[in-house]
Amino acid sequence: MPMDCDVRSRDAYLVKSVVHSSRLFTAFRSPGEALRLREIASRSGLPKTMVFRLLYTLEKCGMVEKVGENLYQSCLRPWKQKLYRLGYAAQGADYQFSREVSVSLQRAAVAEGIELISLDNRYSAKIAQHNADLLVREKVDLVIEFQTDQDVAPIVAAKYREAGIPLIAIDIPHPGATYYGANNYEAGLIAGRYLGRWVKENWYSELDEIILLELPRAGNLPRMRLTGILVGLGSFLPAAKECRITHLDGDGELGPSFEAVRKHLRSTRARRQLVGAINDPSALGALRAFQEAGRSECCAIMGHNASPEGRAELRQPNTRLLGSVAFFPERYGEDLIRVSLDILNRRPVPPAVFVEHKLITPRTVDHFYPNDSLTQGVPIAPPETACQVR
Repeated sequence: MPMDCDVRSRDAYLVKSVVHSSRLFTAFRSPGEALRLREIASRSGLPKTMVFRLLYTLEKCGMVEKVGENLYQSCLRPWKQKLYRLGYAAQGADYQFSREVSVSLQRAAVAEGIELISLDNRYSAKIAQHNADLLVREKVDLVIEFQTDQDVAPIVAAKYREAGIPLIAIDIPHPGATYYGANNYEAGLIAGRYLGRWVKENWYSELDEIILLELPRAGNLPRMRLTGILVGLGSFLPAAKECRITHLDGDGELGPSFEAVRKHLRSTRARRQLVGAINDPSALGALRAFQEAGRSECCAIMGHNASPEGRAELRQPNTRLLGSVAFFPERYGEDLIRVSLDILNRRPVPPAVFVEHKLITPRTVDHFYPNDSLTQGVPIAPPETACQVR
């Protein structure tokens, strides 16, 4: 594989166009492979406009062949890519969101010919530290870490830093790591704006209480989802700033969220209550509590993740789960491998790489997830046995 130079203006001997061309050719991984411009740009990490100009020039030089409309083949023999060994510490195999991330990452690693050493953190701070030691001993080239406890993040990150192993942290920041995952504040804004419009149209801008279901141990960054909800809500509903706000710890799980909201409902008679949840399990726990109390019509609930459980609820007639902001964990893998290769090949990588977010509602769930009906339904566990999804 050609050397991917770090292009710097102070290196007077470096020919940038050659460096960019070499990066472009790394996109072609097998003889005769035909790629579209967008795919070449994605694989090489170069801007589409630059890729277009390079392809045009290389075609004139006989080094690239255009074989169809916006379809290109390399006339050079593909460089053999270095075989990397990546470590991956999953959040927990029992949790749906983590499972979807793991499946997508394993699929992407196979497609790139990368060896992926996978461990399970089991949603445990202690096990996460033990797994970090194991991956250091394995001398992997890079680690992708998915663990939830903010207090343990500096300890885990230090282990990799001392071993000289680059780190990508999924959703929970780790010191010195490249962050990959949610743009939490933006996701919350999307949710809050929709809630504000809904209250104006359905409750005529009248609101008694806002309940925020939190996950304190994940730290401040995920909490920005709930901050975004309040800001987004206030942009459509100024009176919401004067509304009572109740913070409850649901620990991101259905069971604890159910119990927290159930207990709260015993002490309040508010008639119009909005619930902003850190994720779908918490949202569903709140919904079950309102249903048990016979007060479903008093609530309007918003979740995050658009998990299979949440999508199943969105398809229920007259559900009070108004929507869920999607994070698309099934797409994480390809991006994580791309960022990993960029880091290992010393290409410029931003300190944070955010996923795309979309609001999923009962009206749009089949548009974004048309194949849900082809897979087995995901049962919702009763509150006492439900487990954390994210």
